[in-house]
Amino acid sequence: MDPIFTVIVVILAVLAVLDLIVGVSNDAVNFLNSALGCNVAKRWIILSVAAVGIMLGVITSNGMMEVARNGVFHPGMFTFEEIMVLFVGIMLTDVIVLNTFNSLGLPTSTTVSLVFELLGSSIAVACYKIWNSPDMTFGNIAEFINADKALVIISGILSSVVIAFTVGAILMYISRIIFSFKYAKSLKRYGAVWCGISIVGIIYFAIFKGMKSSGLITPEFDHLINDHIYVSLFVVWVAASLLLWIMQRLKINIMKFTILSGTFALALAFAGNDLVNFIGVPIAGFDSYGFAMDSGDMSMPMSQLAEPAHVNIWFLILSGIIMSVTLFLSKDAMKVAETQINLSSQNSEEERFGSNRFSRALVSLAINLNKAYNSVIPKRLQEKINSRFIPDETVTRDSAYDYIRAIVNLTAAASLICLGTSLKLPLSTTYVIFMVSMGSSLADRAWGRDSAVYRITGVVVVIMGWFVTAIAGISISFVVGLLLSWGGWIALAVLCVLCGYILCHNLIFKKKEKEEHKTLLITENADDSDALFTCTQEVCATMESISGIYNHMLVALFTENRRLLKETMTQSEELYHQANDRKYQIFQTLKRLQDQKVETGHFYIQVVDYLTEVTKALLHCTRPAFEHIDNHHHGFTQEQIYDLKLVNDGVDNIFNKINEMLRERDFAGLDDVLTMRDNLFIVIADAIKNQIKRLKEEQTSTKASMLYLNILNETKTMVLQSRNLIKSQAYFLSQMKSADNGAAENSGVTAQEAQN
Repeated sequence: MDPIFTVIVVILAVLAVLDLIVGVSNDAVNFLNSALGCNVAKRWIILSVAAVGIMLGVITSNGMMEVARNGVFHPGMFTFEEIMVLFVGIMLTDVIVLNTFNSLGLPTSTTVSLVFELLGSSIAVACYKIWNSPDMTFGNIAEFINADKALVIISGILSSVVIAFTVGAILMYISRIIFSFKYAKSLKRYGAVWCGISIVGIIYFAIFKGMKSSGLITPEFDHLINDHIYVSLFVVWVAASLLLWIMQRLKINIMKFTILSGTFALALAFAGNDLVNFIGVPIAGFDSYGFAMDSGDMSMPMSQLAEPAHVNIWFLILSGIIMSVTLFLSKDAMKVAETQINLSSQNSEEERFGSNRFSRALVSLAINLNKAYNSVIPKRLQEKINSRFIPDETVTRDSAYDYIRAIVNLTAAASLICLGTSLKLPLSTTYVIFMVSMGSSLADRAWGRDSAVYRITGVVVVIMGWFVTAIAGISISFVVGLLLSWGGWIALAVLCVLCGYILCHNLIFKKKEKEEHKTLLITENADDSDALFTCTQEVCATMESISGIYNHMLVALFTENRRLLKETMTQSEELYHQANDRKYQIFQTLKRLQDQKVETGHFYIQVVDYLTEVTKALLHCTRPAFEHIDNHHHGFTQEQIYDLKLVNDGVDNIFNKINEMLRERDFAGLDDVLTMRDNLFIVIADAIKNQIKRLKEEQTSTKASMLYLNILNETKTMVLQSRNLIKSQAYFLSQMKSADNGAAENSGVTAQEAQN
């Protein structure tokens, strides 16, 4: 046995672990989002329920391993050497593709990824074999490949999108009409029956989608249920409704029970069906290695891979453990989950996606159709329907949506997947769950006129990403397969290093991204006191950063230091984005304000607005400065540098005074800042006059003059807004102290105690 194949087996083992991590990070959105979106329980409880489902599901996945062994290609047409090259190419591609989607925070289908990578890699190896075989032509490629599988997947994407979105929207609309957002009374009447329907769909999904391939369900039992499907479902529904009714009488929240049960079922089905996407190929590689070792023939055809697979139970358990640990530790899983939650959220928040012509056209069409609908429906009926869709802020304040929508998402997804399986329709689990969530969001009026255009753009981006997954999977695996076939162990070493580099680069990027966003002003769960107090700290830190960045920018500009200018531009962009993000948190914060602090909110808005303007002015200084030097334009003259140094001294004095007042919370020097500002404006005016003289005498270039005047104007704006900021901050703290003292007096607490 050539040692290279032993190395390949080790590489496959490492790639299997990596694939489990990146795969679960992407697919976790399928079974977590309904529970996470409605905050049905603490995060660790939700993850624990999912982990139990995963551990049970992996044990049932034995029967699905054939997909990786013979579902796309005919293994008997490939030798041991060729099949190992094929498998390595698939795994390298899969890790890279899924990790890329995780980095972008986009959900995709691991099944689609695997199938098209199998297709691409097998085509590549087959082409190389045909090229080196005088007895074969490229017309024989069909003997190697089962291409029909790809067409089935493509049709699955299209059918999943349309069917799931429509069903999710219809079921959500009906459910909201029945229960509305204030569903307490309706739940007492119909909750057990309605949740019973959900439990039926969930149980049917868990058994016949998640455990059918495990061998735990005998063919006789399967046939019995299928022959009496309607009677079986009715009996389960009656039993489930009765059980839920009893639980309701015992003061148990049946909606939480239903959501967590659905999360468990989806996790079980995911592990049972999709584990093959992560370890199916490595397991097939290990088996091939064993077959070759037993025969001693490296050129033997791998016909034995066509036989049923029997995976060691300990491999499955180890895979389940890795998947469960990843679930708790992966930041990518939460990032992908946040994408779907953001697109379906009931609350007004920062939109992740922009707008485009297509989304705007769809929104315009929807508005016109709605006008036509309203012209036909009686006004009284419209008012009655609209009253059912008025959100209850006490329910959706700290969550993306309520329990009703979460249950609809779970029930519709589970039922559709089971229906598709029984009718042999190629519905993708990922696609169904995502599109059901989007359809229910639309029907629940989470897509309002202020958000619809951005939400549609996000949905289109995700759907296009699904097709990109297929294209990238088949093309990258094809190239990798050819390189491995042609380059041997050298190509293997280079590609492994390249894969490691991509993974490490993405990891470093994510760390930087985390650092960039670690200073966000307010957390979602902060109360009004925490949120408003944090504002003071953030303003102080931001103003100190602005002062340093401005100074470094001028120094770098004087010395034409491109690297330092790029750093200042990057830092100013981060500050601006952080300040801009605060605007989207304003309204959530204002909603939490107590009555006695409503007046404080006015000044809080001003502080956030002025802070955004200051950072914007700084960015308008640093960005043109970097572009100027980056394009190798003429630098400043000594006269220009002298004038800017005078301006910088004035800016330093003002910011030092402002930062001192912010740190000590003593704003007695506001008038001093005003005087210093007026003096600086005189210096800036003189600098502009001097520049005009130099222009007349043609002592400086046009580009340098434009940059010089731009810096002066933006500096003036920055200082002006900074003075407004410190003034609003003083009022803000004063009002907050007054509100706290007033609340303390009403509660019998002394003013000194309240201040402390």
